[in-house]
Amino acid sequence: MTRPELVIFDNDGVLVDSEPIANQVLAGLLTEYGWPTTFDDAVRTYLGGTLQHVRDLVEPRLGRALPPDFEDRYHEQLFARIGTELTAVPGVAEALDRIDLPTCVASSGAHPRIERTLQQVGLHERFAGRIFSADDVARGKPFPDLFLHAAEQCGAPPERCVVIEDSFNGVRAGRAAGMIVIGYAGVTPGDRLAEADVIIETMGELVGQLERLGARPSRSRPTS
Repeated sequence: MTRPELVIFDNDGVLVDSEPIANQVLAGLLTEYGWPTTFDDAVRTYLGGTLQHVRDLVEPRLGRALPPDFEDRYHEQLFARIGTELTAVPGVAEALDRIDLPTCVASSGAHPRIERTLQQVGLHERFAGRIFSADDVARGKPFPDLFLHAAEQCGAPPERCVVIEDSFNGVRAGRAAGMIVIGYAGVTPGDRLAEADVIIETMGELVGQLERLGARPSRSRPTS
């Protein structure tokens, strides 16, 4: 691969450590609505997808529509917990300090959620003006639309983009977009990311993997 021109980060589970919170909330709501769901079920089945994707999967099995306020209740509970519990993914701020490439965010979350979570952990300014949501395209992950949109907006050819993803759907979307995919096995078991080109278990490995893909040597870590 020639030198990458853009690194595209997923948000939840890659930049902000929100997946444990989000999947606990989702599992609780689905169980309340009559579709018994554990935390592991939520991670395995819905992680990386949109709430519409959850509806599309659950409603045919449930035999009825989820309540109209499903999305509102999900976000209400999620934001209540984010305000006190959310942190950045361990090591990601240090990795961002060392990456000598343009970066952006492409997330299945709605813009208000992405903005709020990045602000909460102090990462928003690093991506301001380069934050893209599934709301911006016709089809979310696992379709490639969001990543292709992000690449176009940032002026990078898809084949020179590297996607950092922690979900099965996100890895599939990156591969479908013709991009190199690095899977981050944080919450997600590594075998769920098997279609990624590379799998890392800590953000401390990210810069080295980007260098192996052709990026210039990383900048020195700041001393202050």
